[in-house]
Amino acid sequence: MKLLYPLLNVLQALVLAVWGAFWITLAGGGALLTLDGSVPLMMARRFWAPLHWRITGSRMFVEPLPDIDWSKPHIFVMNHQSAMDIPCAFAALPVNLRFIAKHVLKYVPLLGWYMAMTGMIFINRSHHREAVRSLALAGERIRAGKSILAFPEGTRSHDGLILPFKKGPFVLAIEAQVPIVPVAIEGALQVLPRGGIWLRRHDIRVKVGQPIDTKGLGKADRDALLRQVRDTVIQLHREIGGRGGVPQAIAERGQEGRSPSPLSSLE
Repeated sequence: MKLLYPLLNVLQALVLAVWGAFWITLAGGGALLTLDGSVPLMMARRFWAPLHWRITGSRMFVEPLPDIDWSKPHIFVMNHQSAMDIPCAFAALPVNLRFIAKHVLKYVPLLGWYMAMTGMIFINRSHHREAVRSLALAGERIRAGKSILAFPEGTRSHDGLILPFKKGPFVLAIEAQVPIVPVAIEGALQVLPRGGIWLRRHDIRVKVGQPIDTKGLGKADRDALLRQVRDTVIQLHREIGGRGGVPQAIAERGQEGRSPSPLSSLE
């Protein structure tokens, strides 16, 4: 079995690569025929996403969803454990999502093309002005009725602890005056650990919190809103078996995804 397991992982990765290429191609055709960028997102939610955990023998459990008007735009804020988070979010949330993603993803063959076609927001965190322009574009799309998913940690957690949050998504929510919906995921790290393609079998759990209103909030309320949302994500995370978060709530500029506090200490 020790010899067969790496071979199985390579086979799983190849199947997912072919699966992704197939659905990206089909989604592109659907978008061209319908002239509707939401068609590829619907295909991703219903067809592309579920194979990613099922191929490992894993199961995804979504806690009962709160009473949300899914037809209205929201900013969904989710902790980040694994590359598996993206298909899980697609499948768990009954809405077509646009992501705020690292700008390097737009150069990935097929994937970058699909993301651009569906209106994903690419952000270059190493250039502050470009990042601000990207967030402004995201605000325009939200005001046009699109929902956005952001991973405010800025990177995947190494050990499942929720890292400090970046301020960008909360500036965006205040400017757009749309609710933030906190989302917690647990188990994705065990299915696909950071830094490899080695898939494992493990249950994944997702829990969605009540929307947090931003109407009437201004720039001065940004940090308080960030802390409120992060505290809620941490609470949801613990309710589905997660470890919680590190003590520092707000990421310093240039230090996103890292905490000066020992990762062993919990909030």
